[in-house]
Amino acid sequence: MKISIHYAFLPHTDADAALGFYRDALGFEVRNDVGYDGLRWLTVGPAGQPETSIVLHPPATDPGITDTERQTILELIAKGSYGALTLATDDLDDLFDRLVAVGADVVQEPMDQPYGVRDCAFRDPAGNLLRINQAA
Repeated sequence: MKISIHYAFLPHTDADAALGFYRDALGFEVRNDVGYDGLRWLTVGPAGQPETSIVLHPPATDPGITDTERQTILELIAKGSYGALTLATDDLDDLFDRLVAVGADVVQEPMDQPYGVRDCAFRDPAGNLLRINQAA
């Protein structure tokens, strides 16, 4: 039996800024762009890997969330303490340079970690932490 990760969910606070980062900077495909009641859900993923997608969703839209809880969630997203994802690439330095060139928010430059991974880290426009590993 094979189990794979089909969708991961990250909040966005600005759909157009999210598209600029995931589509234009990372080169991901836009697989779906759904609007409802003034909100947008974007499904993106790496080209040639239709089995793996990220759903970028408006945060804190669940009807059971209070205004105070909604505000707390938005504050945690802005601080980068809410969502995180790790990507992998076969050319970490090239991807790092490409993201820096478009003004992405650098958290960590490429470095060898003591646990055996070479990686870097960015925040997407909403504040989600994206670690990027050098693929073996």
